[in-house]
Amino acid sequence: MRSQNRIGNIDYLTVLLYLLLVMMGWISIYAAVFNEEHQSILDTTQKYGKQLTWMLTSLVMAVGIVLLDGRIFEKLAWPIYGATLLLLIGVLLFGKEVNGARSWYALGSFSLQPSEFAKIGAALGLSKYLSGLNINLKKLPKRITALVIIFTPAIIIAPQPDLGSSLVYASLLLVLYREGLPGKYIFAGLGLGVLFILSLLIDKFYLGGGILAVGFILVLLGRKKKAWVMGISVGSLLAIGFIGTVDYSFNNLLEDRHRNRINILLGKAHDPQGIGYNTNQSMIAIGSGGATGKGFLKGTQTKFNFVPEQSTDFIFCTVGEEFGFLGTAGVVTLFIVLLFRLVFLAERQKSTFSRVYGYCVASILFFHFSINIAMTIGLAPVVGIPLPFFSYGGSSLWGFTLLLFIFIRLDSYRLETL
Repeated sequence: MRSQNRIGNIDYLTVLLYLLLVMMGWISIYAAVFNEEHQSILDTTQKYGKQLTWMLTSLVMAVGIVLLDGRIFEKLAWPIYGATLLLLIGVLLFGKEVNGARSWYALGSFSLQPSEFAKIGAALGLSKYLSGLNINLKKLPKRITALVIIFTPAIIIAPQPDLGSSLVYASLLLVLYREGLPGKYIFAGLGLGVLFILSLLIDKFYLGGGILAVGFILVLLGRKKKAWVMGISVGSLLAIGFIGTVDYSFNNLLEDRHRNRINILLGKAHDPQGIGYNTNQSMIAIGSGGATGKGFLKGTQTKFNFVPEQSTDFIFCTVGEEFGFLGTAGVVTLFIVLLFRLVFLAERQKSTFSRVYGYCVASILFFHFSINIAMTIGLAPVVGIPLPFFSYGGSSLWGFTLLLFIFIRLDSYRLETL
């Protein structure tokens, strides 16, 4: 009876939002790669037919998770985390190379991308750690442990190379903030990001001088209190030291394609027919849709394949061209409603493990959603991040489905403490 009640406690609004996004994604994939010789959306020789297969298997996975005892996810959190790390290491040794990245396991005609599942492992591992006894993120050792849990998968993924999948883990810093990490660390991270960009745009001498000037003003505002003066002085020196490392990091740690995309985004380079081609064509496609779009299957940018990767990373431009501003606004609204719903569900949990995991899900989805759309409209460099539930691919859809439905199952225990 208690098991039946838990199934009855499933949040069906979240399930409905998931189904709507998956169906809209499927229709968008059909429009993006429509083939007049294979017009049936059920044709499994085409991407839209294959996506249907992955949709059905995802639903089977979702139902299976709902029927499981939710306590198993907390019990197996560390084994799952460890297994995903082993899969990431294994793909570097035994994976196949696709588009210059060794990110896939070849399983016959199907390829599996372990980085899509490593996010689940990281979310479960972080949730298990933060739900332990005496975990106070104001203490340095606890913060370091949490950061190691978060960024170990990112460090393993980076050599594939897969910058986009590595960056996703930074979103989990929002979870640490919710669980007590002082806000100054989040602001410090954002500040380093701003300094990185400014260092690429402004002469280092002038930027360093500006940092010293701001530091001097802050010291005066602090009325020369010793701790304040020391903190501002150390912070200013660290900031100046950081901008001194930017050129080396930018030129030696990033690949040429990522450096070029950042330079184009910052207006330091212009290459609409080369490295900037995808983004340029995507913006043309979205802009040409106008308010209401050109109509389903009537998008010229889409029909004539002007945008590469249009069924995967650039699926959003298909929505913009064929359904216009109203269509894109509808998709954005659905994602925002889902994210707010997940935060609401996370806050009502009695279990710390469930709450932390809920915030992990919301943070990961938010990062994917915001960065993917920013890529397609030229507000972020192209880093290869799929749009959740929309982009073509079995690994992506399976990974996001498992990530979401584990939380839906945990939420069904909200009246109890796991």
